[in-house]
Amino acid sequence: MKEIIECVPNFSEGRNEETIQTIAEAIKNTPECKLLNVEPDRDYNRVVVTFVGTKKGVLDGAINASIIAAEKIDMTTHKGEHPRIGAIDVVPFVPIRNVTIEECIEISKEYGKIISEKLKIPVYLYENSATKTDRVNLSNIRKGEYEGLPDKLLDPEWIPDFGEAKFNPKLGATVTGCRFFLIAYNVNLKTTDVKIADEIAGIIRESGRALRDEEGKIIKKDGKTVKIPGKFKAVKAMGVSLEKFGITQVSINLVNYKITNMHQVFEAVKEEAQKFGVETWGSEIVGLVPLVAILDAGKFYLPNSNTEKELIDAVIQNLGLSNLATFNPDEKIIEYLIERSL
Repeated sequence: MKEIIECVPNFSEGRNEETIQTIAEAIKNTPECKLLNVEPDRDYNRVVVTFVGTKKGVLDGAINASIIAAEKIDMTTHKGEHPRIGAIDVVPFVPIRNVTIEECIEISKEYGKIISEKLKIPVYLYENSATKTDRVNLSNIRKGEYEGLPDKLLDPEWIPDFGEAKFNPKLGATVTGCRFFLIAYNVNLKTTDVKIADEIAGIIRESGRALRDEEGKIIKKDGKTVKIPGKFKAVKAMGVSLEKFGITQVSINLVNYKITNMHQVFEAVKEEAQKFGVETWGSEIVGLVPLVAILDAGKFYLPNSNTEKELIDAVIQNLGLSNLATFNPDEKIIEYLIERSL
């Protein structure tokens, strides 16, 4: 492929293997498409699917997978730890090679128009594709989640970019857009107290946390919550429970790893956790990661090495990337996967 676009749809199903496999097959069977990774999570009840292709290939692949997901997923019975607004929760398009941001914006708009008409669902544009400033951030669109969507659609400020402002109980809504390469990165905490994970998330994320008085009440000024700024730019985070392992996680989105990378947030979470008397227990990357992000983190832990393998091994060891599941660089680093699959 001369042009390569990455698509990373997140579907609200992480437990039904047949549904997940059928979604994956829809992408595999799409011309000019290559499926790279399928990563379900039972606690999040969510699957992250990664594939690449030409402009036509990723658009067709995203549509085909979305139609299957719409058949198989029912949001009226969905429960999970991860925020979501619909069955086809978010469908980002990422320029990788020989393609512009503007071209990916157009693909996301075409996808939004087609899928809203086919599935009769409201679709919102975010990140580079956003039509309003308050829709750039995914968390703003997701605020209230699926359960709050009926009321949201009644608000003139939240008229969808595509489709009618009508609630679809089975499917909810979908968000799509062009964005930079996002690293979904979670740091594990040896505690079941999700409040600790939440507190640490507020300390590290860019949006920060609410300022509280001595009694723990949120301080407001002119009706607005006073915020303590977070430690890092280009970082989103929240605390979640991982019941199957008896731990919690600081669940992090690194929206621009060139501004803030994995080792920086890992060391910060470890430092903050110690203040609560809690240990970190490694971390995980959900989906794929760029090689340069791994190598930059490796140079932090092994500054005198220029060997690619040594730097990768240093990251796996120091970030504890294999604690929950074995981290295989050949299956997790996007450049390696693309090189093998094309």
